[in-house]
Formats: sequence, C-alpha cells, structure tokens
Amino acid sequence: MSGAALRLIRCPSGVKKVLQWKNIKNIAKVTGAVILGGCIFITYEVEAVSKAVTIDTSAILQEKYKSYIYLHATRSEKENLATELTQKTRRELHKAARRFLEISSRLFFESLDEHFSRVDADPHELALWVLLKRTQSAKKDTRLQAVQELAENHHWHDYQYQTAAQFIDLRTAVGLARTPQVDLRFFLRTPILPDLEDGLSLEDELRQLLGSLPQSEVDKCVQYFTSLALRESTQSVAAQRGGLWSFGGNGLPYAQSLTSVPSEKVESFCLQALVQHSKVQSHCDHIVANGGLQLLQRVYHLRKNSLKIQRNIVRIIGNLALSENIHQAIAQSGWVSVLADMMQSPHVMQASHAARALANLDREVLEEKYQDGIYILHPQTRGNQPINADVLFIHGILGAAFKTWRQKDRTMLEEEKDVEGRDDYAECWPKSWLAADCPHLRVLSVEYDSHLSDWMAKCPVENQRKSLAHRSQELLKKLKLAGVGERPLVWVAHSMGGLLVKKMLLDASEDPDMHGLLQNTKGILFYSVPHHGTSMAEYSVHARYLLFPSVEVRELCKDSPALRNLNENFLSMAKEKEFKVLSFAETQPTNIGPMIKMLVVPTQSANLGIGELIEVDVDHLNICKPEKKNSLLYKRSLQFICEALQSFISH
Repeated sequence: MSGAALRLIRCPSGVKKVLQWKNIKNIAKVTGAVILGGCIFITYEVEAVSKAVTIDTSAILQEKYKSYIYLHATRSEKENLATELTQKTRRELHKAARRFLEISSRLFFESLDEHFSRVDADPHELALWVLLKRTQSAKKDTRLQAVQELAENHHWHDYQYQTAAQFIDLRTAVGLARTPQVDLRFFLRTPILPDLEDGLSLEDELRQLLGSLPQSEVDKCVQYFTSLALRESTQSVAAQRGGLWSFGGNGLPYAQSLTSVPSEKVESFCLQALVQHSKVQSHCDHIVANGGLQLLQRVYHLRKNSLKIQRNIVRIIGNLALSENIHQAIAQSGWVSVLADMMQSPHVMQASHAARALANLDREVLEEKYQDGIYILHPQTRGNQPINADVLFIHGILGAAFKTWRQKDRTMLEEEKDVEGRDDYAECWPKSWLAADCPHLRVLSVEYDSHLSDWMAKCPVENQRKSLAHRSQELLKKLKLAGVGERPLVWVAHSMGGLLVKKMLLDASEDPDMHGLLQNTKGILFYSVPHHGTSMAEYSVHARYLLFPSVEVRELCKDSPALRNLNENFLSMAKEKEFKVLSFAETQPTNIGPMIKMLVVPTQSANLGIGELIEVDVDHLNICKPEKKNSLLYKRSLQFICEALQSFISH
C-alpha cells in the first residue's frame, strides 16, 4: 500500500471536510441557477398573463349595448360605468366565472334546506338560482310559489332573464305566461324558421298541409269546404263575392273584413278549414307531424296587422293544446312566448283566445279543458283568489261570445257629449265589469253556430245539425269537460240562447252524468228570450224568397208544438228545483232591414211565467248591452247574480 493511501486512511476527518465543502458549492450553484431561471420564467409568465387579460372596456360597452332589451340607467351610473369596469374587470373576471360555476353546482346538487349564506354570491343572483331550482321541486306548492315570485320580482338584469329563459321548462314557462303582466324576457324568442322552398308561397304551404290531412272523422261540411279551399285558385277566390259561405261563430266565415289582398283571403279560408280539422284529436297529430306549428308561426308573424287571422291561428293552437302529447311540440316551436305576448293585448278577443290556449296548456293548476267555442273571461291568469261559482253567458241568433256582450254602442252625438267616458268603453262587460265586481266567479262565454236563414249556409248538409237538440248535446259535452256543473252556477242568456239553456237543463235531468249541472244551477237570467215564439220567425216564412228560414228560426215560430213542450217541461222542472229567474223584455222595435222595424220578442213572449219580469226601453239587440256600469240593466243583473250565489261568494 502506498504512503499516500496510508495517510488517507489515517485522516478520515479531512476527507469528510473536503467532501462537504464540494457538496455545498454544487448545491449553491444549482440552487442559484434554479432561482434565477424561476424568476426569469415567472416574470415572463406574469407579463404574458397581464397582456392576455387586458380588457378593452369600449368593446365591453359595445357588447353590453347590443342587448336586445335595454335597462335605462341614471346619469351618474352611466358616468361611473367605464371607471368601474376598468378597475374591477381584471381582478373580478376569473373570480366571477368561478363563483358562477360554484353557485350553480351547489344550488342544483344540494337540497333546498342548505344554508346558502356561506356562498360567495350577490343576494339577487342567489335569489334567482334559488327560485329556478324551486320551480323543479317535487312539491307543487313550492313550484307555484317560486313561479309567482319569479314573475313578481322586476329587478332582474337582462342576462338573468336570458339565463332563466334557457333554464325554465314547459311547466314553468306556461305558469309565467299565465301570470299578470309578466316580463316577456322570461321567454325564448321564436326559433328562426327555414326559408320556403323555391316557388312556394304561404298559400301553397297551407294547401299542402290541408291536403295532407285525412278527411275522416270530420263532418261533410268540413270535407266540402276543405275540398273547395284546395281546388280554388287565388284569383277565383278573390273574385267571388259571398262565394265562401259562413258557418257563423264556429265555422268557416268568409273573410270579407280582411284586406283586398287575394292571398290573404285564401290564407284566411284555409286557416278556418284547419280550425275544423284541429277539433279532431287524430288530425292534430297530422298537423304537427307535417310542420303545421312552424307554418302557423310564419303566417302569424306575416299577418300581424290582421287580428282575425291571428285569432284563428291561436284558435287552432288552443285546439291542439287539448292533446297533452303535443304540448312539448307547441313549446319548442315558440308558441308560449307568442301566447304570453297576446295575453297582454288590449283587445279582449285577442287576449281571450290566448287565455284559452294557455289554460289548455296549464296542467299544473287546471284540470278543466276548454274546447273550441268555450272561452274563459275570468280569471284568465293564475291568482290567489279562490273561485267559488260559475257564470255562463250564451248568445242568441247571429250572436257571438264577445260582441253580444259588449257595452251599448254610442252615437256620434253621445260620444261628443261624453268625451271622458269614451276610453272606458267595455268590449265585453262580463269581463270588464262583472269580473271586477265579483272576482270569486269564473266567467265563461259560449260560442256556437247560428243563422237566420239557409241562404247564409250553403253546405248541403248544414241544416241537419242546427236543431236545438243537436246544439244542446254538443254544448253539454263541452261544458262538462270545462268543469261546468262542479260549482254553483248562474246562466245568462240572450234570445235563442235562453231556449238552448232550457233544453240543456232538461237534457241534463235525463243524463245521470250531468246531474251535477242541474243540481248546481242556482239562477237563470233571460234577456228577451222568446219563450212563446217570435213573430220574426213568421215574417221569415212569409218572405221566403228573400230569407229562407233556417232550422233555428223555424223552431221559434209562435206557438210551435216543440216550443210549447219545451216551455211546459222546463217550467215544471224549474218550479221543482226552485230556480231563481229574472227576465228582461224589450219595448223598442228593432231594425231588421231597409225601412223595416219590428218588436222581435214582445213582452208576453219574454215572460216565462215565473220570476221577475223587467221591461227596458231598448230594442232586441241592445237588451243585453248595458249603456253604463251604473245603468239599471247592469245593476239589476249584478244584483240578481249576487243574490243567487250569495252563500257561495264574497261580494
């Protein structure tokens, strides 16, 4: 062994010192390099991140102002907006995104009883998410309360409305649409519709839709008019004057009140044929499957200036909504937002058609369904007030569900004298006046077809379905589906509508399923009802060459056997059931043609023989149209309804 080796063996402590010193120097070099490199890397990354998150506040402002609805800020808010964005954007941008995700995940995966005070969120943001989650609760009361609170809070921002619109389901959307004066930003916009095929017009699309529908399960009159609509050209239809004959309130009226644009007239005619097909449940599936919902959207937006066309379209949607399996398709095609908008229309007829369609969609709170011709005038929206009784309005010959019950028309001289009251004119006094005076009532109005003569209904088989017996059975089925008979009830009828009421009550007495209707009838209000016939029917017979009397008018002939039996049987039943009865009789003649005036229903015919009879100095058309809210006609009618239902309603 060498001397050097021996020296090393003898001096182990020296070796340790040399090794430790070298290790320290190496560690120092490596550590220094890491620190220096790390500092350079971090500096570079910080600079890069700083550039990446630099926000152009002018771009943010531009995007903000592109919002489809603007919130008007005060002057001070506008002045401070740019400064606040500049100061807060850098430090809040990522934090806000993180908070949004955290809040969403927590709220939608934790129970409603979770204590949310620890969540880092602004109170109004938290409230929106809580309410949205509650709309999905398993408890019905919780869902209803959440929908009400959503609609009543008007402090949401635009982005919150848009967020809610994308989250809410059909049930919640319908509930919001049936809430008074709801903010329309809660609803998604109507989906963009594809362009029409080259060479096709809306008229062609409607014809194709009609042609795709089966002709089964519809009566011969619907088949007749459908085939007519399919074969007539635009020019020939436009050239006809009265060639498209009227069904009245529930049929296929020729759109004489529309503009002179031929295509619009044909569209209206096709739509009213679709109304008839939409009454058949099996046809509803065909309408949806063949793109009918989207096509109706296109026509609806194209004809915004035609209230009549829009009503017919919504009438079809209301009929389709009777089938619950179609509800989702109706919502997906954007109809809930359209109906919500139409509900806020100042026109009573528009709002009432939309109310019927939404009521048929609202299976959350309603069990009743409103078939074609049954309109709910009050309540048209969801509310907290209980409904304790029903009042049902039925018009007469040539009447309708709304126009029959309007306020008395004023002459030019009367309008000039009463300038202040001109804006208070009631298009439908049961909706405007009665609903306000008796909020605990459900007010319904019925519409059915009626004609003065066969000249107005050219369908070859039309006369077979115009008798009182047919009308009675038809309406009883509709009223049962609407829940009429489950609450105390008062009937209000004008002219032939009163005969129809008597026939329905007699038919109900013979049907075990309709006994509720009979037992819950508490009163009947008759406006010039020809209990013993009318001389107008005889006049029609004598003027046969000018006015061919229809089945309804022939049944009104004075002292006809059918009318006598109806009256005798009803009187017997009314006395047994102790119905309250009030009758109004006209005393002024009515204009029924050029230079022809006559007393349509004399006092002796309007006198049923039981109850009170009040003569009013008006003609037959205005006997059911009060001049003012404080007129005798309305005040006495209101008093009768309240007295008949006094133990069931609060007044």
